[in-house]
Amino acid sequence: MFEALKDKLEAAFARLRGKGKLSEADVDLALRELRKSLLEADVDFKVVRDLVARIRERAVQLEVLESISAAQHISTVVYEELVSLMGDPAPLIIAPKPPTVILMAGLQGSGKTTTTVKLARRLKESHKPLVVACDLRRPAAVEQLRVLAEGARVAFYGPEGGETDVLKVVQGAERYAAEHLCDVILLDTAGRLHVDEELMKELASIASVLPPHEKLLVADAMMGQEAVNVAKSFHELLTLTGLVLTKLDGDARGGSALAIRAVTGVPIKFAGVGEATDALEVFDARRMAGRIMGMGDIQGLVEKVQAAGAQDNAKIAETLIRGGGKQFTLETLLLQFQQIEKMGPLGKVMEMVPGFSRLKGIDMDQMDDSIIRHNKAIIQSMTPEERRNPRIIKGARRRRIALGSGTSVQMVNQLLAQYEQMKKLFKTFSSGEKGIKGGLRSFFGRSRRFF
Repeated sequence: MFEALKDKLEAAFARLRGKGKLSEADVDLALRELRKSLLEADVDFKVVRDLVARIRERAVQLEVLESISAAQHISTVVYEELVSLMGDPAPLIIAPKPPTVILMAGLQGSGKTTTTVKLARRLKESHKPLVVACDLRRPAAVEQLRVLAEGARVAFYGPEGGETDVLKVVQGAERYAAEHLCDVILLDTAGRLHVDEELMKELASIASVLPPHEKLLVADAMMGQEAVNVAKSFHELLTLTGLVLTKLDGDARGGSALAIRAVTGVPIKFAGVGEATDALEVFDARRMAGRIMGMGDIQGLVEKVQAAGAQDNAKIAETLIRGGGKQFTLETLLLQFQQIEKMGPLGKVMEMVPGFSRLKGIDMDQMDDSIIRHNKAIIQSMTPEERRNPRIIKGARRRRIALGSGTSVQMVNQLLAQYEQMKKLFKTFSSGEKGIKGGLRSFFGRSRRFF
């Protein structure tokens, strides 16, 4: 979502990298670019004004100007102020005495129903959640929640026998949770096209019948400043305890993620980063600021690897790097392909690698996930001996492998060349950033057919 903002910030900092010290003119020039970039990202004008003023106040301190480079100084200050703007992490409130009740509110189209199941799936690791269909107005809303809950393997409760009274559904859900030992109840309430009095009365009635410990507003980050206005309206009437920003994996400007906490005072607790029911992250201002600044998100990458069950692969990679790639075979490469598939879209994964977005000659859009599937098919069409010793794969064997994998001899040739290049790449890790840059640029820039 923050690609445009990240690119502009990186361009602004690049102009400062050749300077040993900062003058006030240098600071003002960088801040003009920052101000313009934030406004174009649809961040609230007052928030931008206050943010830029704080950054300037810190950036022109003489004792700091003389100690570090200009680019380091500005980027550090901007990063810290972005973190401060988005606020400290706010954990989900869990009641000391079950059940914990979480009321999910939001406008239609914000992703509220999907987010309810995403949160339930996340809580399933340490709790027994129950999702409750309280949206009795939108056609198929109850069935949508039921299907999503079944897919995520979480408990579901909905109206029975054509019930139209949402308060009776809530009361029934409370009894069902007690009978089935569900210690978290998530209420998927009705949405509207806009905030209205009828909606607020219904939410207030639900809260009076089953008082919630958390009142979470699900807001569409692609709405820009309108998401901030929606959050303000809900907060005034409901006194929200937290926000969930959805569609942060989209291509909108994303200013709401930066400004919504500053304007409403309500903490962002979770962020939706995809359509799958496991695509929900705890919102962390430091990780988000790191992505915006092009610093990557190494913690997020580690979590993805762990979620994919790749801890053993991490040990393999460490052994390979230390051994200079001597133990790297096509069997190892196949294993890595399988784990990368589990981690999500390749371009999104690589964005989390610190500094990766700044490498020239690497186009994120060319990282096609279908290529991994083709490469897997090629390796799986080889014999065990060929995987262990690729040097024996000559003309006739290459034709057989291409036929068996449904690819071409050219693609088999490219994969084998890629494999040899990866072996060399392991050796570059001990050469520092220069070696890594050179290896990655050659590796990723070779062909859009490979990641």
